[in-house]
Amino acid sequence: MRGFSPEPIAVNYTERLRACIGAFTGILLTSLLTYLIDGNTSSIPYLIAPMGASAVLLFAVPSSPLAQPWSIIGGNMLAALIGVTCTMWISNTVLAASLAVGLSIFAMFSLRCIHPPSGAVALIAVLGGSSIHAQGYSFVIFPVGINSLVLLITAIIFNNATRRTYPHVTAKSSDTHLTKDIPPEMRFGFTANDLNEVLKEYNQVLDVSRDDLQSLLQQTEMHAYRRRFGEITCADIMSKDVVSVEFGTELEDAWAMMRKHKIKALPVIDRARRVIGIITQIDFMKNANLDVYDGFEMKLRRFIQKTTKSYSEKPEVAGQIMTSPAVTANINMHIIELIPLMTQHRVHHHIPVIDDNRQLVGIVTQSDLVSALYHGRMANLRTLGLSS
Repeated sequence: MRGFSPEPIAVNYTERLRACIGAFTGILLTSLLTYLIDGNTSSIPYLIAPMGASAVLLFAVPSSPLAQPWSIIGGNMLAALIGVTCTMWISNTVLAASLAVGLSIFAMFSLRCIHPPSGAVALIAVLGGSSIHAQGYSFVIFPVGINSLVLLITAIIFNNATRRTYPHVTAKSSDTHLTKDIPPEMRFGFTANDLNEVLKEYNQVLDVSRDDLQSLLQQTEMHAYRRRFGEITCADIMSKDVVSVEFGTELEDAWAMMRKHKIKALPVIDRARRVIGIITQIDFMKNANLDVYDGFEMKLRRFIQKTTKSYSEKPEVAGQIMTSPAVTANINMHIIELIPLMTQHRVHHHIPVIDDNRQLVGIVTQSDLVSALYHGRMANLRTLGLSS
């Protein structure tokens, strides 16, 4: 009997209201626009019932693989096509309806456009009565195709306007190097191949995309790490005496500051101390066209000297060669959240730390993070009595 007890829904009331308003808007616009297109609704319905089920998917669970554009357009029109065909060739209504739904599911699997409401579309094509049967294959276009298209366009506009990315975009792995090694953030815990193997063994359709599932599992791991290491934030590990430059700082002065303070990066700030970019040794190297056949110091010195001789085509100030926008971290961010920042964004050494006003307050290096993780781990082991 426990199987009949529903799990609690971990969605706040704002999200629930958003879904309700979206479905209301979608069905209303679909009805009105379809009516305006056809006008005469005495014999042909301008809105079919499965659109209600499609609205639930498109507005309540827009990230679901079952709610994506190809699913609703392909699934609904394919099911309508199969339903009409079964009606024409099979006189027995029960057999025609059963085959229409079964074949629709088979076709949706084959064409990767599974959409549950499409099963109802196939049934309507068979059981809709003489007015539907009289349409023949035009039923696939009107009202099924028109209903599906208008509802889809409404969902795209509404979901993105309410900050729900739709349609779902498959995440592409960002390689941090050109070797065959997997990205650093995937070298611990489970990997993409692990997840693929488990999904194969599970062998069922999930109402969540593979990318979202992987992201949720990774976030769960991050949450577990936070619990184990305690609340260590950027404010606890960052360097507060930060050397920075402004957009108009001359490159010769910026390079001299790097040499003097023995650092590899300089945050670039505006007059309000807001971070607008970052300049690193790599930025100097890129713009100096450095190669292995010439000494680094010699060629870099020639590059800096050229910028001080009024060569308009050459960069002269830090703002011209800086990386912008810079990847930054909030002062209250947990140090575990720095790991994906440093790996996924190809920021391996320095991350400027900003406050709630986006003003520069510190900088975190890779060494700071490694040290914090090490000491946090040791403290955790001492708490458990596993380390002397």
